[in-house]
Amino acid sequence: MTQTTHKQQTDMPANFNFADEEKGIYDWWQSKGWFKPEIADNDAEPFTISMPPPNVTGVLHLGHALFASLQDLMTRYERMRGKAALWLPGTDHAGIATQLQVEKMLRDEGTSRYDIGREAFLARTWQWKEEKGGTIVEQLRRIGASCDWDRERFTLDDGLSEAVQEVFVQLWEQGLIYRGPRLVNWSPGLQTAVSDLEVERAEEQGKLYYFNYPLADGEAVPVATTRPETILGDTAVCVHPEDDRYKHLIGKCAFVPMLNREIPVIADEYVDREFGTGAVKITPAHDFNDYEIAQRHNLEMINILNKDATLNANAGPYANMDRFEAREKLWADMEAAGMAIRVQDHTMVVPRSQRGGEVVEPILSTQWFVKMDDIAEKALNAVRTGAIKIVPERFTKVYYHWLENIQDWCISRQLWWGHRIPAWYREKDGDPEGEIYVGRTPPKGDGWTPEEDVLDTWFSSGLWPFSTLGWPEETPDYARFYPTQVMETGHDILFFWVARMIMMGMWFTDTPPFDTVYLHGLVRDKNGRKFSKSLGNVIDPLLLIDQYGADPLRFTLLTSGTPGNDVNLDEAKVEYTYKFVNKIWNITKLVNMNLDEDLPSGIPHQSELDLPARWIVSRTQKLIKNVQYLFDAYQYGEAGNQILSFMWDEFAPWYLEIAKHPLYNGTPEEKEHAQRVMVYVLDTCLRLLHPYMPFMTEAAWRYIPHDEEALIVAKWPEANEALIDEAAESEMEIFATLVRDIRNIRTDYKVDPGKRIAALIAPGSRQKALEDYGYIFGRLCNVPEVTILSNGATAPENAASTVVDDITLYLPLEGMLDIEAECARLTKETEKLNDRIGGIAKKLANEGFVSKAPEAVVQRERDNLDQLQTELKQLNDRLESLCK
Repeated sequence: MTQTTHKQQTDMPANFNFADEEKGIYDWWQSKGWFKPEIADNDAEPFTISMPPPNVTGVLHLGHALFASLQDLMTRYERMRGKAALWLPGTDHAGIATQLQVEKMLRDEGTSRYDIGREAFLARTWQWKEEKGGTIVEQLRRIGASCDWDRERFTLDDGLSEAVQEVFVQLWEQGLIYRGPRLVNWSPGLQTAVSDLEVERAEEQGKLYYFNYPLADGEAVPVATTRPETILGDTAVCVHPEDDRYKHLIGKCAFVPMLNREIPVIADEYVDREFGTGAVKITPAHDFNDYEIAQRHNLEMINILNKDATLNANAGPYANMDRFEAREKLWADMEAAGMAIRVQDHTMVVPRSQRGGEVVEPILSTQWFVKMDDIAEKALNAVRTGAIKIVPERFTKVYYHWLENIQDWCISRQLWWGHRIPAWYREKDGDPEGEIYVGRTPPKGDGWTPEEDVLDTWFSSGLWPFSTLGWPEETPDYARFYPTQVMETGHDILFFWVARMIMMGMWFTDTPPFDTVYLHGLVRDKNGRKFSKSLGNVIDPLLLIDQYGADPLRFTLLTSGTPGNDVNLDEAKVEYTYKFVNKIWNITKLVNMNLDEDLPSGIPHQSELDLPARWIVSRTQKLIKNVQYLFDAYQYGEAGNQILSFMWDEFAPWYLEIAKHPLYNGTPEEKEHAQRVMVYVLDTCLRLLHPYMPFMTEAAWRYIPHDEEALIVAKWPEANEALIDEAAESEMEIFATLVRDIRNIRTDYKVDPGKRIAALIAPGSRQKALEDYGYIFGRLCNVPEVTILSNGATAPENAASTVVDDITLYLPLEGMLDIEAECARLTKETEKLNDRIGGIAKKLANEGFVSKAPEAVVQRERDNLDQLQTELKQLNDRLESLCK
């Protein structure tokens, strides 16, 4: 037998001191280069994850902790499988969030971006990014993120900026980018268009205003609105074409209240006849649904809002008023003119900006757009054909629905921090923007003015899987690591980011950017509520790491949910996992204390192992198989829980206790066999657990013999089918049942667990096993004295008993046994057995079952019936002798 390469360390501390150990372990991993894919063989299969880039302004919250734990688990797992594992990190420039931070800093200094100018503002922003922007990167390290930090990217670095410019120019040359007026979400405070992701919609209590819309012939049509000020931008009144109440009005003229501007009454099936009055006002420049109607009916678009949400000249006498001030003044004027009907409370969905909470306005604005139909079709086909798999699968329908109904994408933002759009304008025919030039370099000639707008942050992050690897250059990293394998992110950005990455990847590389999309849910509190300062339930992950270490938080997050579903985080479970970490440490310490220095590696041949060793080795193979199956199905939570259950419920309380017999009382050979089995099982468990809790497992692994240099690069376990021993498991289950029954009897009769008692056993067909392994009862239930009764021996009087298979075990509890209670217990047991026997007998009497079920299934039921009938006979014999 070969000797282990690395001997175990000795003098193991009593506890894993995470506060002292974690940083040192992390720095050691990184210094050895183990986060880099180059540690794998040159021909190793690549495995690449592109980290969803957190905002450079960010600090670690529980959402970051969840994605970092999941992606690190995937990366560590594939690294241990020998793949060239690359987890490529980076941060997003976060156009709005970062600009707001710097603008606040300037305000505190008594100035503004407009005062210092664009170039100075950008210089200050870069300075802020260098000073403050690395916080979240350091925090990701604290949770154990094994990224290749040498490859870290930033969405505004030179390489990514080149990729963004190239994509924009190509789309322009392909006729897929255009500039023009369309309806967008407008943030008056930021004075920029914003994406849907930056708009939060929630139900709020508002008002519904009913009024009569005057018609030219003196009639009126009742209409309701939640935003009276938008009346000033109406360009039609709309009714359903089959609504008998209003059919006669179609084609007539109405007058905009207080402005007396003439507009048509039109018909469209969009109108819900049952809602409100059944007639609606159409404001196409300030409502997305109205915009669609206007497109169908060729209606005029009238914008009544300035960039700051005051009203412009199109609002007539209400010009320069704030939008909400104008609402009150207009309604008061309409009341005075006799147009108002009533105002009632109304629950409505209000769009608010993520940044600052102001109400976002739909507004007609000249912006840059991408035509999406053809691009979306390629992305749809990537999922339809199975080239990309979405986990969980139910989100596939959501993906299809969004892409099949996609609108042109507004990609311009009225900010200074971001990728500046590579476009220039020159006066033509009196229009200062009459001529547009788009290119990779500035245009030649005089009179050109550069575009002020920057691109939507999602434009650059949509290129993330391939731009971070060097595209458009054919770099070695791009050649080897693209396409990536998994995109792991939250299901809430499936549309806004994941779909855009697929669209961009398919359009520009003609290859799916990843083969699997793994979507996790939101992290909520233990009661399923969102974390909120107002609810007082916010949990800071860094405080949890300070209190318990990174491993308990990681394991809890990873095992508290399933793909696509929200994770309810209970701090009590983090504390429970902390105890599990200590349990593993204590298991390792017990093993370490019972090892010899020159222990051969591996386990002895199966034929050399005793029953408990064959059992635990077999159970270990099944654990490996189950974990592998669950990993293949992306069920990481259940896999982690099974590892915990195995260590806490089988390995520690059963095998390690049983193994103390050969360790302390066995021959040298028996002792060595037990040592090697303990090491093998513990080593396997630490390997399986490493992706979940990397710090403690790496530290603990040092204290057992091992072949590789570090656990982070150790081989992932593979099950050995030859070591699965069903006979040993069945035999050990009999011992386990007897032990549990003895413990229950002790509890029932209030026998102190520390009190030694004796047992007598009628062994049935298990005499040899009970003679060889009777010591198990001494180790596990404090029954050190076991007497095997000969065939036909008289059952002891005044003894509690239990029957398992054809074995009857007696516990003489002189002075402790309540005969009446024992007879009642035995009677109850016989009733249960009779019920079970009756159920199986009924099934076997069913000709349909016997003729249609597989023969193995039928035989199993017959065997169960025979065993139960044997147990029943022994129970009846016991009742007859004890309860006369």
